[in-house]
Amino acid sequence: MDIQLNLVNNSNSDDPSVVIFQKNVATNFDEFVIAWKVIRIFGQGDNHPFVFPIGMQIGASDSWGNHIPGLNANTGELYHVTLTGSGDTLSYLCPATSPTKIQLKNGLAVGAINADIYKNERLLATQTSIAPGQMAAFEFKPTIWIGVVNQVMEGEGMNSAILSDINTEISLLGIAKADIVMTGGGPGPSSIPYTFTLQNVVTA
Repeated sequence: MDIQLNLVNNSNSDDPSVVIFQKNVATNFDEFVIAWKVIRIFGQGDNHPFVFPIGMQIGASDSWGNHIPGLNANTGELYHVTLTGSGDTLSYLCPATSPTKIQLKNGLAVGAINADIYKNERLLATQTSIAPGQMAAFEFKPTIWIGVVNQVMEGEGMNSAILSDINTEISLLGIAKADIVMTGGGPGPSSIPYTFTLQNVVTA
């Protein structure tokens, strides 16, 4: 069941930009952390409802820049990219080597591929330059990371300097609906750190 969330700006700042993302715990490469959702022009007292889907999709692109049609993906499944009569094709192969991971194997004889995971048609995570015979792996905890950032674009990677400023991880385990209330902030040297707390929680 999808999770209904509502971000509420009770902070001391007028229009902060808020980023929401997940981390792929199957890899240690922070440079591949993607800004899944960015909320901009978020005034004091505003609220921003959004859906955090449980389901995911997997997609791929090849070294020639071609994007291969994606599929709905489930944890515990291994997919592969192969060359067929109609070109490169993405398809289910077999159970994954771990029940908690989504995996994608490059089954091409020549050329690297990129593997992408999406939620709600937004890029959630990516792994690049997967050589023939190699495999990408994705695993996500039932949590989101959230923070206030500047100059971050939705669907793009965030560097380690940006990530070091974001330290709020919120568990969504067992939640059907909740408000995420943002407080703190403010102008100048009197500003205080932003905090995000779950309120009005409805359990699944």
